[in-house]
Amino acid sequence: MGESEELDIVEHIQNRTKSPINVSRIIWYEFTGGVGPWGALRPLIAIVLALVPFLFLGQHFNREHAKGRDWFLLQIPLLLSIVLWPILWLYSIIDAWWVANNRVAKESSIHNFSEVSG
Repeated sequence: MGESEELDIVEHIQNRTKSPINVSRIIWYEFTGGVGPWGALRPLIAIVLALVPFLFLGQHFNREHAKGRDWFLLQIPLLLSIVLWPILWLYSIIDAWWVANNRVAKESSIHNFSEVSG
């Protein structure tokens, strides 16, 4: 989504009648970045869950159960190597955050497009 499209949405909201409800909507939109409270917190929750070692909960939270299972099984031989397991664990944290951010961005662009066109 381009910057001009985002500005169009904000201008669309700002051009409404200046009532307390519309002012509240603008404040809420700016506070949550246009993705709502769940969209704003989803990447942070994915990171917190991914910080739990050995379980790859961040991948399960993002509904990527196959990836979480595969990495869980992959860590068994990597545990024998003290160097490779932490790399896999750190990568799982970054991956959980990345996937959650992409999902929020995708849902936000669909939601914002429907607001503008509707």
